Amino acid sequence: MQPKPNLNLYSSLAHLPWLKKSYTAKIMLVAFLGTHVPLLTLLVWFLTSNAYSVETSVRVLLIALLATLAGTAATLSTLRYLLIPVILTSEALQNYLDTRTLPNLPTEFADEVGTLMANSSQTLYQLDELIDYITHYDKLTGLPNGDLFCDRLNQTQSQNHSPLVAVLVLGIDDFTGMRHALEPGISDLLIRAVSQRVVQCMDRSDVLARLGDGEFAIARSELPSLESVVKLSQLLLSTLAKPFSVESNQIHLTASLGITLNHLENTNSPEQLLQQAHFALHQAKQQGRSHYQFYSPEMNVQLQERLVLENSLRGALERNELLVYYQPLIDLDSGQVTATEALVRWQHSTEGLVSPAKFIPIAEANGEIVPIGEWILRTACAQTRRWQLAGLPALRISVNLSARQFEQANLVEMVRQILTETELEAAYLELEVTETALMTDIERSVKTLTQLRELGVSLALDDFGTGYSSLNYLQRFPVNMLKIDRSFVQDVLSNPDSATITDAIIALAKSLRLTITAEGIETKEQRDYLQARGCDEGQGFYFSRPANADTITKLLKDSLESDAASIPLASHF
Repeated sequence: MQPKPNLNLYSSLAHLPWLKKSYTAKIMLVAFLGTHVPLLTLLVWFLTSNAYSVETSVRVLLIALLATLAGTAATLSTLRYLLIPVILTSEALQNYLDTRTLPNLPTEFADEVGTLMANSSQTLYQLDELIDYITHYDKLTGLPNGDLFCDRLNQTQSQNHSPLVAVLVLGIDDFTGMRHALEPGISDLLIRAVSQRVVQCMDRSDVLARLGDGEFAIARSELPSLESVVKLSQLLLSTLAKPFSVESNQIHLTASLGITLNHLENTNSPEQLLQQAHFALHQAKQQGRSHYQFYSPEMNVQLQERLVLENSLRGALERNELLVYYQPLIDLDSGQVTATEALVRWQHSTEGLVSPAKFIPIAEANGEIVPIGEWILRTACAQTRRWQLAGLPALRISVNLSARQFEQANLVEMVRQILTETELEAAYLELEVTETALMTDIERSVKTLTQLRELGVSLALDDFGTGYSSLNYLQRFPVNMLKIDRSFVQDVLSNPDSATITDAIIALAKSLRLTITAEGIETKEQRDYLQARGCDEGQGFYFSRPANADTITKLLKDSLESDAASIPLASHF
């Protein structure tokens, strides 16, 4: 261990007001005093000795004084020049701190002060490179950040001769919820894996950057046609839709894209282009997962409306503006009501009834869906228990679990608590989850579903056929029911592909001994087709629109009092 340097002399001199800010003055003072020690010694000797006459003593002292002053002047001048390397190094460091200007110090000297200059210069250059990297690059992926993206895009626009420049913002769908569901550190590894795949889709002239959690920006200047932007978008979305293997976890995700185009004659800045692409990204995510959307000026207005709606939604639950509607599920063979599905509605104080298609995606994005979902579950279970106590048929109540809800650590305990509070038997509760929510983390999903099944709750896989699950994963999910998405049901009579998919889903459910329910039945022909193929249950406007609890209560009482098994429930409205 090196001994601690003794700074006593330096510290003492630093306390003197006229020496506090000047290292050169400290050196000069010490040198001046040091060179005058011989003169002072000689003076004392002459004053205490009688060996010489006064005249001789004065002459000798005068000569010694002149010689000392001359030597002192030469010494101080030389010291001043020898201190220049130290002064230059100090000024270079201060100048870098003030202006980020790199020094031009000599590096050819080998002594201590030469090493000081060379090392200081090298250190500042390395520090500047590090600061530049930290300032302009994302530490997780090594990609440029938003600031550097804008700089490079600005250079591209000034140097490019192509008539079009495309800016794309790619966002992982529900990345916030996914990050909360994954173990610590896994989300960082996932982001790196995503960035590597995105890099594989890039051309050499493209500019790629990471903007933040789950978002990347791409600028492409060499555009032969608009179609090339579409192809790039499709390539990105399909590439990211393939499962990721991260630390032995199979993770499925989707992404959405916002796109804006800039002509050379336009004056949009890089920041404006990014903002436009973000507007388009919001619009794409409103359409669902794995979509891309081109920017249009109207999107700015729509985004402002969305922000107003989002602010209103935050207090909607406390203001009692949310309602639960119920839509019956019908046994296709007997025509009897077998269950009801709970669906949330928003009765806005000034806007009236707001479509779920507008506010549910907002609630999913900002996390409000978690308290709203818990309220829906509690309300639906309590209503179902009231129907039972009123002597009406003991029906299942089907409640949707959002992806964000399904990721909550206390989900199973919350369901158990609500069943206890409402005194509803678990066998009468059916929870619906989507393929996409389950595929984020397979192992965790299987564990959660198993725990829910152990409560006695039924489980339905909603929107089946629209996700990316395989038969292997489906066999692992302990579900009771598959629900055919309405997009297939609507086209089942007119689109051979939809009919083939629907038939395959029904056959698959039968082979796995699962109940199969079709959503979105609107005509008798659709119902007859599904019944003939062996579909167990159906719901849709052909039978009944979603209605409030009082209306459904009346419907159930009327059905109980009259033989209405073969009559579409919609006729009761």
